[in-house]
Amino acid sequence: MACAAAMPIDLPSAPKAVAGELKAVEEEEEVVVEVEGGGCGGGAVVVAAAEAEAEGHPYDFHVSGPRNLPPPNWKEIIRSSWKDPNYKRMVMACFIQAVYLLELDRQDQKGEEDGLAPKWWKPFKYKVTQTLVDERDGSIYGAVLEWDRSSALSDFILIRPSGAPRAVLALRGTLLQKPTMKRDLQDDLRFLVWESLKGSVRYVGALAALKSAVEKFGSANVCVAGHSLGAGFALQVCKELAKQGVFVECHLFNPPSVSLAMGVRSMSEKASYLWKKVKASLPLKEAATVPLESGKEEASDKKRLRAEKKWVPHLYVNNSDYICCHYNAPSCSPTAADGASDEQRQQRKASEIAGDVVAKLFVTSKGPQKFLEAHGLEQWWSDGMELQLALYDSKLISRQLKSIYTAAAVSSPAKS
Repeated sequence: MACAAAMPIDLPSAPKAVAGELKAVEEEEEVVVEVEGGGCGGGAVVVAAAEAEAEGHPYDFHVSGPRNLPPPNWKEIIRSSWKDPNYKRMVMACFIQAVYLLELDRQDQKGEEDGLAPKWWKPFKYKVTQTLVDERDGSIYGAVLEWDRSSALSDFILIRPSGAPRAVLALRGTLLQKPTMKRDLQDDLRFLVWESLKGSVRYVGALAALKSAVEKFGSANVCVAGHSLGAGFALQVCKELAKQGVFVECHLFNPPSVSLAMGVRSMSEKASYLWKKVKASLPLKEAATVPLESGKEEASDKKRLRAEKKWVPHLYVNNSDYICCHYNAPSCSPTAADGASDEQRQQRKASEIAGDVVAKLFVTSKGPQKFLEAHGLEQWWSDGMELQLALYDSKLISRQLKSIYTAAAVSSPAKS
């Protein structure tokens, strides 16, 4: 990666791609590719002309996309691949990749006929019906993809397979390219400082696109997917609808979890914890029982609201990615994690069944270890991906979704 030129930070690294300025010289039946600006070793690589044509661009779907895809045909009506959570995760990641490439195609002045992006949604029988454009720099940061009925009919797929959404809102992350880098980094900084993206122009655009899709197709037929910074936007626009009682399926890949606000809040929580310990050692007063009872009522209300509020986002986290790994920190005590007793496990399972889990957190068990790969998108559509479902209540997720329960408590006071 050290020799890559203007490589997007959130875009998966090209498989064995040679960066730098390439100059191809055809010689009869072979192609000589000379590497200039020898930061990567220089020299020349000789490959057969047919092989060079077959390899294609490093971001071509057939080069770096998923393998072993089920063939699109009429059998999908009966036995839908969309019912498989792993398949849906893979497709959502591919749609986000398409948004990355839509922006790169725009910068290279390529359209649907010669661009790279369409190859990442056409195999799944979808089409782009709307692109989300930042008017300040003209960059594409998101897109709405809808089920392409005419394309499906060409493969004798008469109806939309069960589990396939009517529309998907896909949001990309940061691209370290000059045309869009400034605005991307501004939003990165916004989240780093405030742990919120609501002040961004892109938040307004994404929320409007999501509301429009929900009004057109219904919340049960719409999905939202985002990677890195895009996952931050996806989480916040879905939260905004969830506060209104509109629940949309949400897939968040490598969502950002590091912020200065989080650090300040963590210090405050530690200080509060120490003060409670000191306060507990002091002589008890009659008034001291009031906050305890109030705390029990608040916990009961929170559990009730969680049972009522069934919006559960899907988070995909790699522990080697320090940008998102903090989502894997449980809010419960360490004894309630893997080393929990049988009684604790039973209590935790009971609370999960009661609706006490606020998100599905998927953690890679054998994912990439290096940061750039661990934060990349390519891992989420790879065949060898092994995920572990962490069912405990994540501390960071609970804090991120606290506003939903607060809004619900205001709009729907507890029944007497």
